[in-house]
Amino acid sequence: MNNLMRFPTNIDDFSNKHIGSSEKDISEMLTFLNYSNLDDFIEHAIPPTILSEEVPNLNKPLSEMEAMEHIRKLVKHNEIKKSYIGKGYHASIMPEVVRRNIFEQPGWYTSYTPYQPEISQGRLEMLFYFQTMISEITKLDISNASLLDESTAAAEAAFMARAYLESNVKGDIKPHLFVDRDAHPQTIAVLRTRLKARGIDLKIGFRYDISEAKDCFAAVLQYPSTSGEVYDLKSVIDSCKSQEMISIIAADLMSLIMLKPPGDCGADISVGSTQRFGLPLGYGGPHAGFLSCLEEYKRLIPGRLVGQSIDKRGAPSYRLSLQSREQHIRRERASSNICTAQAFLATLSTAYAIHHGKAGLEHIANRIYSLACTLAEGLNSISCKVINKYWFDTISVERVDTKVVLSRLNNAGYNVYCKGKILTIALDETTTLEDIYAILQCFSLSHSFDNLIKGEIKTKGLPEQLLRSDNYLTQEVFRKYSSETELMRYLKMLKDRDLSLDKCMIPLGSCTMKLNAASIMTAIGWSGFTDIHPLVPSDQAQGYEKLIQSLQDSLCEITGLPAFSMQPNSGANGEYAGLLTIRNYYLSKGEANRNICMIPISAHGTNPASASLAGMKVVPVKVSDDGTIDIFDYKQKLNQYKNEVACIMITYPSTYGIYNEDMHTLTKLTHEYGAQVYMDGANLNALVGLSRPSDLGVDVMHLNLHKTFSIPHGGGGPGMGPIAAARHLEPFLPSHPWLHEDKDVAYDQPYNTVSGAPYGSPLILIISYMYIIMMGLRGLYKATLVAVLHANYIAKRLSPYYSILYKGDYGLVAHECIVDIRGFKQTSGISVEDIAKRLIDYGFHAPTMSFPVAGTLMVEPTESESKYEIDRFCDAMIDIRQEIKEVEKDTSLKDNNLLSNAPHTIFDVVEWPYSYSIKDAILPKAHKGDKYWPPVNRVDNTYGDRNLICSCPPMDEYKS
Repeated sequence: MNNLMRFPTNIDDFSNKHIGSSEKDISEMLTFLNYSNLDDFIEHAIPPTILSEEVPNLNKPLSEMEAMEHIRKLVKHNEIKKSYIGKGYHASIMPEVVRRNIFEQPGWYTSYTPYQPEISQGRLEMLFYFQTMISEITKLDISNASLLDESTAAAEAAFMARAYLESNVKGDIKPHLFVDRDAHPQTIAVLRTRLKARGIDLKIGFRYDISEAKDCFAAVLQYPSTSGEVYDLKSVIDSCKSQEMISIIAADLMSLIMLKPPGDCGADISVGSTQRFGLPLGYGGPHAGFLSCLEEYKRLIPGRLVGQSIDKRGAPSYRLSLQSREQHIRRERASSNICTAQAFLATLSTAYAIHHGKAGLEHIANRIYSLACTLAEGLNSISCKVINKYWFDTISVERVDTKVVLSRLNNAGYNVYCKGKILTIALDETTTLEDIYAILQCFSLSHSFDNLIKGEIKTKGLPEQLLRSDNYLTQEVFRKYSSETELMRYLKMLKDRDLSLDKCMIPLGSCTMKLNAASIMTAIGWSGFTDIHPLVPSDQAQGYEKLIQSLQDSLCEITGLPAFSMQPNSGANGEYAGLLTIRNYYLSKGEANRNICMIPISAHGTNPASASLAGMKVVPVKVSDDGTIDIFDYKQKLNQYKNEVACIMITYPSTYGIYNEDMHTLTKLTHEYGAQVYMDGANLNALVGLSRPSDLGVDVMHLNLHKTFSIPHGGGGPGMGPIAAARHLEPFLPSHPWLHEDKDVAYDQPYNTVSGAPYGSPLILIISYMYIIMMGLRGLYKATLVAVLHANYIAKRLSPYYSILYKGDYGLVAHECIVDIRGFKQTSGISVEDIAKRLIDYGFHAPTMSFPVAGTLMVEPTESESKYEIDRFCDAMIDIRQEIKEVEKDTSLKDNNLLSNAPHTIFDVVEWPYSYSIKDAILPKAHKGDKYWPPVNRVDNTYGDRNLICSCPPMDEYKS
């Protein structure tokens, strides 16, 4: 392997700012581990058989100043026009108070999924109000805490409906899913992909012919339709009910401020996107999808569900509810593989609703509708034909010279949607009367619209049965923070309740909570990136196109795999897309029999769930005592299923935190049986610059850009899981109808579409792009080495006090280590949860708890932490071991000790109930001094599941 050990010496290099440990720190850690230099250490930590001879060909790294200048030039290649294209994407306005206090605040965007509720009350409260907002606006009983986007939410709803029928209906379930032809094209494409993999056929027709769809178990209806039509939703849902079909309404959230909500029309499920609640277009994402439903579906609802429980003192507290539904536990029996949701985007949309309140939202919706009425009146006045009988914000018009009008609109700075001889114009909250005038002038240069524009805006009245008449969003949170002062303080209070990366290290194994540097985040707020609709002509998005192509090229170099798709918008969606690529490859060869996915029992929980959703059968593979894949068992399984095996799905390094030396043997064996090798890229942070997956024999893999390549986790999303593939799999990678010339769905044409937008969530690709161009090959390589060094330093510091599971031949681990806690339960009654909660008193987020081995902590420090912070964590763990010893010595302390009562709050101090000292509880020796006070005591999980409360009741329920 080429010698890359000569690290940059320029003190201003970005990699030196990103990597937390100095050269002195590195030297001290190497000495502690009995190595003289990193070369010697790496030769023992990493099997030489996996090292690649060929290194990635990446450009010389840019300094922060050079990179900022580069991205400024790149964004100028995007041309900003007002896009009234619609199709589920509309320009919106993020309130500046929300931008400053959430969007640009690391305390919000660097937090992890709230699996530890005591240190997540701020973001959990916002997600709880997100669920409240969605339930109230859609008028359905329960909502989840966000999904990936509207299109994938529709697919999740279809599977949810199917699962409900399978559990509650005797006899055969109807085989088809009905979808209105006037639904968004990307939703139809995603539904076709998802359902085909599960053997469910799509029946596409017009909603007014739904009475003929007698063989469909459910119907997906767009409301308003993609052409803008507002129709009598209740009558269509009544037709569904008469045929015992479950109704799934893909609704525009802003329109429901004015229109009768799905719940009041009798709907079972509603899905959609909160994009127009203050989220930027971003060329397609990220945006928060939503799903709400009737109470009877609550045990089947996909994704995360925030519920209200109580803590140890009986105080109200929030937590993730019904976690036993998640794919980590249900594995191949899971009906969903939602892992990364869109928590950060859900938080932003909730803040938008809190900022505006009910009155503000109604003002915005009424204004949009009024402008649409003005546009329609103007078009009718020049003999154009408005097709819609009723509308909210979208007007479809014919009898137009489309070529001439489109040219004029383009010159005037507007994009609209065109299909054949019909133009569709979808207005939004940024639209002004001046825009309406300019658009009408493009339809007729000779006609004067002055009286129309200057006069009172006339609205075409919608029939009363189509209008909303209920009261909603009456909860205090949507009324209290009308002033910016109060909202600013509220958001600050919520942020301070949480432990995020801006406060401490988050040593989560398998999650790679590394620094999200300010310089890589800056450009995602620039209008040149935020204000691009995903359906604009490609010549208006050349900045994006160049950035995406360059990022793909870099990732191809890093992985060694030549083909790429940037479409999957989460790691779990990437797994699904990669396995679907393999499945479709074999189907194209007439080998439908190859549908088995071999998965080691140490795999991520999403792996078997993804395989099941891709239409594969899961066969588990044993793991040896040393944590490596059991080759003997694998050979037996391959021989047993030799004509049926499609692939093996491997996490490398393994989820047990070790490099498997038999990787080449394993991949060669797989290929000999005609199968493919899938690599879960969650642990790629331990490989970049050292080993290219293609050189290990990998055929397809997904990359968690929100892990290795520095996209923030945002409290549980956004994330990106693009997939890389070998050349023979390239034709089967995800495509998208909008990438084709007609920019629309050919209804009988599968595109293997897995996300709503062609490139998933392009806005956050900027982050990984900036990270790579500033790190360069040397920086990325050094990051890998230091990540591995940090993990081994922790493992050795803790090994005199705790057992470290799974080590390589030289007693070394990869980039993470597993600390065994299991024995303490017998000797002291202390559980892994007790240690996790006690770490809160020390000001730390706990490592990954009970994964992949129950009763253990998996620790991953990443390269961006400093030796100081790592030592502080080790000191805390060592102190905690001493606290456990005290309990082991005195059995009377088993149920009343520093750990079992953790975390300790200010409420405990006010009325101290324990026999041990306050100082020992709240200011342990290893505490750094600036005390973090958890807002609640330990949360009662059992109470929360038994008393499921997932939204805030309206004010009228408080009346006596």
